Amino acid sequence: MSDKCFLEIDGKKFELPVKKGSIGPSVIDVRDLYKNTGHFTFDPGFSSTASCQSNICYIDGDKGTLLYRGYEIEKLSEKSSFLEVAYLLIKGDLPNKNQFNEFAGAIKNHTMVHEQIRSFYNGFRRGGHPMAMMLGVVGALSAFYADSANVNDAKEREISSRRMIAKVPTLAAMAYKYSIGQPFVYPDNELDYCENFLKMCFSVPTQKYKVNKIIASALEKIFILHADHEQNASTSTVRLSASSGVNPFASIASGFSALWGPLHGGANEAALNMLKKIGTVKNIPEFIKRAKDPNDNFRLMGFGHRVYKNYDPRAKVMQKACHEVLEVMGKKDDELLKVAIELEKIALNDDYFVKKFWQRF
Repeated sequence: MSDKCFLEIDGKKFELPVKKGSIGPSVIDVRDLYKNTGHFTFDPGFSSTASCQSNICYIDGDKGTLLYRGYEIEKLSEKSSFLEVAYLLIKGDLPNKNQFNEFAGAIKNHTMVHEQIRSFYNGFRRGGHPMAMMLGVVGALSAFYADSANVNDAKEREISSRRMIAKVPTLAAMAYKYSIGQPFVYPDNELDYCENFLKMCFSVPTQKYKVNKIIASALEKIFILHADHEQNASTSTVRLSASSGVNPFASIASGFSALWGPLHGGANEAALNMLKKIGTVKNIPEFIKRAKDPNDNFRLMGFGHRVYKNYDPRAKVMQKACHEVLEVMGKKDDELLKVAIELEKIALNDDYFVKKFWQRF
């Protein structure tokens, strides 16, 4: 049930519907604002705008909460697989055994890509950025799978979504293999989703490859934590492209373009590059000084979030997994990890960064 609010412009009062959310803040429906008043709203960062109605994901940035279909992200990452979470996001509920077997089986049936896709990689420079390659090959899928291009058909949308979930790891692994000059590795459908991705990335024909369960588990968590995040830049880009009725693979390719940026998904890469630049803990004071200098363009990347004012719940999940992976890889004393941990302490406790990162939005 909607309430009402009123807006007064030049002495005239206009009625606007107010819609209650099932969770979170209410929204003022301004769809007829221009028609009725001749005025637009101005919200460049979409910080006060809901672009659609959705039951998929909910974020409370002040409390550090992230929910998928009402489930806390911490519980899903602990108890579910990525494919179970993918099913949850698409269908609205976690799958039962039969539903999961059908869904996982369909994903496995689509893990291979058309053999001609291999030719695309040969046109890229070996040192090219993997996201540049993914932009090209994901968009190219539009030319290979025209039988599921109608976004207005529910069955074709389902086929496209399953193909996308299945083929992106294959394409990403191919991009990695190409960048290091190793042969492509075909999918192994005897393996789970994340195990298959690891094998495609790190196995070589000359040696038998055994998937490390701890690393595979950490990858499951990474995929789950990044499966959805409300109407962020890449999701909004995909929705905007799809609104024209374009081939769904082309829509997803546009999302890769938005995701690449350092203010979105590319922030992970920017943070790693920053850690490498700092190098060791002893160099931290110098870089902290530079970060506080308004005349220096150096910035601390990966600390603070546009949405989360408290603490990113995804980081809590990854901390444990990170230490487990480094332990099994024999890198528990990794220098870059030490740098990251020390920077986190500073970012959480130094008044300058607390004010700059946590309270600026």
